Amino acid sequence: MFQIGDKVVHPMHGAGIIDDIVSERVGPTSQDYYVFKMPVGGLVLKIPTAKSKMVGLRDVVDTGEISQLLEAIPALASEMNSNWNHRYRENMERIKSGNLYEVARVIKGLKGREKEKGLSTGERKMLHTAKQILLSELVLVTGMDYSYFEEQINMAMVGG
Repeated sequence: MFQIGDKVVHPMHGAGIIDDIVSERVGPTSQDYYVFKMPVGGLVLKIPTAKSKMVGLRDVVDTGEISQLLEAIPALASEMNSNWNHRYRENMERIKSGNLYEVARVIKGLKGREKEKGLSTGERKMLHTAKQILLSELVLVTGMDYSYFEEQINMAMVGG
């Protein structure tokens, strides 16, 4: 169970902080919720505490893991299915996994495809979402500037 002030990651929204734990009545039963607040963008979510594992809520990585990720990005495989529907589904599953390496693989693959053939509106949105998810965690863990990590990610992506 998470506590108020814990830094956590929601797989589809990125990193944030448990701002509060509230109990709300829904019909005859009462349920506890984490109030999840994202520092960037100000998104606030209520996530049922009992379903937080199912949703994929997890602790943020440590700074050592961030260094390892940035070093690993150039070597990440980023092959993409040529069928748009399959590619979109595979990428969505990677993002939903909550695994930073999988999210980085989506970014790398979509950036490569963007250079070669361009992206559809849906894939452009997916690329933006994946970058936000990855960057939000890097920034929250280190306290460093967003633009610094954006540059680091872009350099790592072309390194492979």
